[in-house]
Amino acid sequence: MTARKMRLGLSIRGHGYHPAAWRHPDVPADGTLHVEHYVRSAQIAERGKLDMIFFADGAGIRQSDDPPGSLARTGRDMIELEPTMLLPALAMVTRHVGLVATASTTYNEPYNLARRLATLDLISMGRAGWNVVASWSALEAQNFGLDTTLDYDTRYARSAEFVEVVKGLWDGWEDGALLLDQASGQYFDPAKMHVLNHRGRFFKVRGPLSVAGMPQGHPVIVQAGASDQGRELGAATADVIYAISASLEDGRAYYNDVKGRMARYGREPDDLKIMPALCPVVAPTRAAAQAKYDQLQALFDPLAGLGSLHGTFGDLSGYPLDEPIPPDVIGDQELRSISARLVERARTEKLTIRDLYLRSGITGSAQIGTPADIADFMQAWFEAGACDGFNITPATLPGGGEDFVEWVVPELRRRGLFRSDYEHATLRGNLGLPPIINRYSRERQPLG
Repeated sequence: MTARKMRLGLSIRGHGYHPAAWRHPDVPADGTLHVEHYVRSAQIAERGKLDMIFFADGAGIRQSDDPPGSLARTGRDMIELEPTMLLPALAMVTRHVGLVATASTTYNEPYNLARRLATLDLISMGRAGWNVVASWSALEAQNFGLDTTLDYDTRYARSAEFVEVVKGLWDGWEDGALLLDQASGQYFDPAKMHVLNHRGRFFKVRGPLSVAGMPQGHPVIVQAGASDQGRELGAATADVIYAISASLEDGRAYYNDVKGRMARYGREPDDLKIMPALCPVVAPTRAAAQAKYDQLQALFDPLAGLGSLHGTFGDLSGYPLDEPIPPDVIGDQELRSISARLVERARTEKLTIRDLYLRSGITGSAQIGTPADIADFMQAWFEAGACDGFNITPATLPGGGEDFVEWVVPELRRRGLFRSDYEHATLRGNLGLPPIINRYSRERQPLG
């Protein structure tokens, strides 16, 4: 038995995280348009006592129709509900599970987003979270009056300032600021209401926020990013990092690097939970689990597969699918994060084009096996110091989430690795994160 427990999230975007999930006979192809589809997955996560549900999102369709015809064969991340609108509805049909929405720092304004997330925290009674992303796609930029996206360094600089402004707005009302004294007529204590008056490189924001009294103080901040800028931003500001690591060794190196940066921001290592993506395909036997996965792989349309590789490798439609990608196509380009891993895999493993798109379709490490097999993998990473838990990215929804909760969670509990019930009322509490101390209250604390 170990006193330290895993933190677990369930990512419930779309039909699931296999690119062909929408074609699976057990997955409703129109499910992403109906709130009931998401309700079922959210309630599955809560039944398993998972910490949170997580919505990845983009500000538009980010895949172009390259090669021609590929977009119409792609069902992944195409049509879905906007998460900051969806999560308040899910808050009304759950009581404990955290609710994390992705929202871009590139195509939002700090005041509006701070207000929406504060409202979600109040509606959910302390279960809100924000996955901070700096949008990268030119196709997204073209939805907001731009020809292409901001350059990489500018995106991250804007994102860092955006987060700082949002946190400043959340601190605008201290605990006890709202007196609501009907007898005296005093609505709030002026000494505990603060105008931010931020003036920075990207934003000018007065404040205060027109929402107050959030149960968590601040909604939980989630970030993702393997680049140096992403790691630094996570170490400085994140409560949770949604990571993608190719191996246990890579995971441990990432974990130690990011946590090693935290001290210069006055933070303890356990103030941040690192939760890599994991796609479990689970069944009572290994053969049955493999058959599940093979069924999905057989549904992966080759043209859709070529479309998924286009952003990294360009148009591969003129090459045989069952031969390796030519070396001159791979090139020596310096790419970040997921694209860099694809290039490295193509180089070192001499994969065919078909092999590459079949292997690259899953978000996170795909583990296929029995409940004990999946738990063995998770325990090895957890105990080796490569993670604080996992963000589960099911191959299909809702079935993949249900399989994980029904089969893997009990195995983790038998090993003493995961909770049997929620311990706290808030997401921040269940994740074991320190409470938020309002900056203005902190400034008034006596020294020593």
